[in-house]
Amino acid sequence: MAQLPELDFKAYVEKKRAERAGGGPETSGHEYAYISDRQTRAAFERMKAVELAVQSTVRVFKQVGKGQLLGNAVKVSERQFPRIGRIVESCAETLHIQAPTVYIVNSPVLNAATYGTNDDAFIMVHSALIDHYTDDELLTVIGHECGHIHNQHVVYLTALHYLTHAAGALLRVVGWALEPALIALRAWSRRAEITSDRAGMLCGKSDAVAARALTKLALGSKKLYEEFNLDAFLEQYEEGKNDTVGRYMEVFATHPWLPKRVLAMRVFAESELYRKAAGLGTGGIAMSEVDDRVLALLKGDA
Repeated sequence: MAQLPELDFKAYVEKKRAERAGGGPETSGHEYAYISDRQTRAAFERMKAVELAVQSTVRVFKQVGKGQLLGNAVKVSERQFPRIGRIVESCAETLHIQAPTVYIVNSPVLNAATYGTNDDAFIMVHSALIDHYTDDELLTVIGHECGHIHNQHVVYLTALHYLTHAAGALLRVVGWALEPALIALRAWSRRAEITSDRAGMLCGKSDAVAARALTKLALGSKKLYEEFNLDAFLEQYEEGKNDTVGRYMEVFATHPWLPKRVLAMRVFAESELYRKAAGLGTGGIAMSEVDDRVLALLKGDA
């Protein structure tokens, strides 16, 4: 049975503070990372509610058993699923990280996720994703998950997962601190997804493939993929911009609405950073302009 690593949030915070000695938190992270993601993670280290919630998550997690989640998952290795292993290696090489452990989970839901700690993370890929996605599309999805590892999102992703899915038990442990932490973590998660979408694009080096991989999540039907119209899909965002209830509900989501993510990826595709990485030549906009435009997009002003 696969075992999950222990989560030591206090040690993680101390390590990150030491790494940033002599520099402000706004300078931490990688060049492609969404600035709001970096700033929010820096703020978390000063938020007692978040720290308390994460520490309490660790205690509850130890009580319920760390091996429960991965008890039926199948590990990718050289001996089984080497094709997927090569995709993982390619992403890790692009982002200059150690190749993470990947597990295949039997699930009909198109999804992948990253949990563990920032020093010992693993990726879970649902079997449906393997069935529905081409290798190029898988490259962007696994690249997205590797982006979470590259940008040290994993502790917070793990905390958010267990705070959300074990809320009943955690309410008895954390009490008043749980809801503020959840709100803060969800808001950060929406920003972190923008960063990791960019990582997936850098790994796959095709904004068209990245958009196709993302929008397949909205369909989940092989019979419909060929009839899918991306422009028509993006028009849904324009329809929803004036829907105040829909915009309010996004506050409780861990991911931005899919049309917003596709539009944010299109902005990143215009950047000098992405064009250079994808071999598209010189030119392109600065990352500061990318982040300004994405911020307006996520706020509903673009």
